Amino acid sequence: MSAPDTAEASDAPRPVGIDEYLERVRSGLDRVAPRDAFDAASRGEALLVDIRYAALRERDGVIPGALVVERNELEWRLDPFGSHRVPEATGHDLQVVIICNEGYASTLAAASLHTLGLHRATDLVGGFQAWKREGLPVVGV
Repeated sequence: MSAPDTAEASDAPRPVGIDEYLERVRSGLDRVAPRDAFDAASRGEALLVDIRYAALRERDGVIPGALVVERNELEWRLDPFGSHRVPEATGHDLQVVIICNEGYASTLAAASLHTLGLHRATDLVGGFQAWKREGLPVVGV
């Protein structure tokens, strides 16, 4: 068995772990704190999107006014060009704040929306749990 061609091997991207990847992705986002997200949504300047799965929403409640979109449907629902978009997906300038449970999956989801051209998409630092700790509105608990 021969050794791999070094030129070919050096062209491959260096593997990274999830922590490093999250750090890279977060450096490109203008992440928001719970109070700032609440204020922006209250002023009608941001769309809060809850991507937590149903069991977490049932257990912990939901943020009033947040759009609930399962993670596996997110890109289809928020793509302004998509045939399956929600009415709130009005354009690529829409400020979207993605909310997961603790602020990890939401980072990756926001990065995916950036790829679709939603350049103001971001996520909530600390996720729903941080929102709840701040004493911000939650219903259904």
